[in-house]
Amino acid sequence: MAVEEIHAEMVSSVWKVLVAPGAEVAAGDTLVILESMKMEIPVLTERAGTVTELHVVEGEVLQEGDLIATVTA
Repeated sequence: MAVEEIHAEMVSSVWKVLVAPGAEVAAGDTLVILESMKMEIPVLTERAGTVTELHVVEGEVLQEGDLIATVTA
């Protein structure tokens, strides 16, 4: 069983959460949209699987490296 941890790549705010724990996702699906410097940044999963953990809520400020979600294949 493969586990993918998705982390923030920069300081940003969570603008929109598009999935919930338990959701089935395909490789390339957008999990959340971050906002930084007036730009929207989609956060994608690299593999198909199930969102097992979601660690963010809309409006939350993230630091670089913060865990956003865990996807289990």
